[in-house]
Amino acid sequence: MAAASLAILPDPPPPPAPIGLIAGGGDLPIFVAKGLIEMGHEVHGLGLHLQYDDELPGMCTSFRDVGLLRMRSWGNRLNSMGVHHAIMVGRVDKAKLMHQKWKLIKNIPDITTAVAWYKHLRHDRRSHAVLKVIADELDRNGVSLIDSTFPIMNQLSEPGVMTTTKPTSNQRADIEFVWPLLTELLRLDIGQSLTVRDRDVISVEAVEGTDRMIERTGNLCRRGGWTLVKGARAQHDRRSDVPTVGLQTLENLHKHGGTCLAIAAGDVIMLDRFAMLEKADKLGISIVGVPVSHAPISQPAMPDPAQNGVDSVFKPQTDTARVTTELK
Repeated sequence: MAAASLAILPDPPPPPAPIGLIAGGGDLPIFVAKGLIEMGHEVHGLGLHLQYDDELPGMCTSFRDVGLLRMRSWGNRLNSMGVHHAIMVGRVDKAKLMHQKWKLIKNIPDITTAVAWYKHLRHDRRSHAVLKVIADELDRNGVSLIDSTFPIMNQLSEPGVMTTTKPTSNQRADIEFVWPLLTELLRLDIGQSLTVRDRDVISVEAVEGTDRMIERTGNLCRRGGWTLVKGARAQHDRRSDVPTVGLQTLENLHKHGGTCLAIAAGDVIMLDRFAMLEKADKLGISIVGVPVSHAPISQPAMPDPAQNGVDSVFKPQTDTARVTTELK
């Protein structure tokens, strides 16, 4: 199968240009807003109804509550404010929509959203398909979606062992064993994470998300000591759905017996990164950034291990990524 096509994203505008923030739930929109403000940008927020954090409106130059299924209003609002670039981040809690029947009116789809669903999303509701529809609609209103990580580059994972707590030799071997499998999982658009111990895959993430997969792994592997690995699809479109871990991830890992977190360096957001590293050491969890190059490669013979027995180059069957671990 051919490698994923690379999305060419618009360059972020220089400060003090206004930037729109289309915000779902969680802490990520808060961190993005703080980053934009620190860079000198005006932030014009569009909070998805029933989703965004209460702190967000007070951080923005302007803010409006908008319906999740009313895409046309997003572009119209931003364009009327003179905003031509926007970032879209945050999760959508469907339960909040389903169990508040009197507030469903706010989320009745407009004609633009209904037509987009019928023409493009009836048979393919994967995140990149939804993103393309949203980006195209915003573009028709003169608003370009941009890389959601550019205001929070200091929150991205780095290569190597980031914690004082080091992975065990078994955990290093587990990471080397499972990373090609994760690469294939990502290519097939199944999920972003899986768990492993003693070269046995315990759980694979699907629609339930990382936190529920961690809970499931704890039930399946009660002796603990397992590793969670998480990454992003090759040439992932950073305008939306960038893999994210945070303090809650660490607390869930600790509660359910996980002792190592291996994430793709530069491809995974670590929300409140410095607090995460401090928390991980207190909980005895090692955090490892696995360097990943998404350039297509041929299938060379497997190289000999490095002198320290740790560094290696994986040869995934997908022929779409080269992975080098540096677990020192």
